Amino acid sequence: MTGGGRCLAVLRAGLLTTVQDLGRVGFAHLGVPRAGAVDPPALTLANRLVGNPPQAAGLEITLTGCTLRFNHATIVAVAGAPATVLRVDLRPVDMYVPVPVLAGRVVHIGPTRAGLRTYLAVAGGIDVPAILGSRSTDTLAKLGPAVVRDGDVLPVGRPSGTPAGVWFMPFPSPARPPLRLRIRLGPRDDWFTPAALRLLTTETYRVSPMTDRVGVRLLGSALTRLSAGELQSEGVVLGAVQVPANGVPLVFLADHPTLGGYPVVAVVDESDLPLLAQARPGTPVNFRLRGR
Repeated sequence: MTGGGRCLAVLRAGLLTTVQDLGRVGFAHLGVPRAGAVDPPALTLANRLVGNPPQAAGLEITLTGCTLRFNHATIVAVAGAPATVLRVDLRPVDMYVPVPVLAGRVVHIGPTRAGLRTYLAVAGGIDVPAILGSRSTDTLAKLGPAVVRDGDVLPVGRPSGTPAGVWFMPFPSPARPPLRLRIRLGPRDDWFTPAALRLLTTETYRVSPMTDRVGVRLLGSALTRLSAGELQSEGVVLGAVQVPANGVPLVFLADHPTLGGYPVVAVVDESDLPLLAQARPGTPVNFRLRGR
């Protein structure tokens, strides 16, 4: 789609703001990660509110918010981690509603009160060039548009749908800690002792400050291997629970590598990953086997 000159200017990009859609699916065999929003339901909801198709690109805004100016009249919506306030020229408005914005007006999204990532959708979507079928920024493979910076101007497509017919969305209840992530063991659970596998599902881990779009490192007890052998690099999937040399698990998110040389003890249910993607450092995390 083409926007015919429709665009938004980034007055303040904040800590980390990237363009994201639902990612590049089907290219792992070429070494290309999925990328895309780490909280897909939040982006999908924001898109629905402004009348976009689910795969339209929006902005993923991390922790500190951002400030934008639109050169055209449009509709925006914000979902995901609750921001302190969404303001249109300093006038408070709500999240989870379609918000009209006049040409030249400024939209300010404040810091999150809980969680990490807020999503902004604009009618027509962010219309940067697609690479391998996606407009997503991949921070690991460096595909797609660059990380958004102060002063950037982003093109916006022409609206193709009608904004949601309701002006209220129930606010999703945030998950109460500890996060309980469902897992399936394997493919390399046989590399670990029975005690280590019991520990995996009984230990309360905590989210490390060393977390990003690639993955969430955890703090807690190490898992003991049966042997100290080396594993040849093999494919890694979204949600893989990899155990590096220090024995403490990490969970891969959207920008994960497609190959890894450390054993993967389990894989997190994909529907639970948005909870982890919104978890701040220090959040307690438990793993539990599916069906238990």
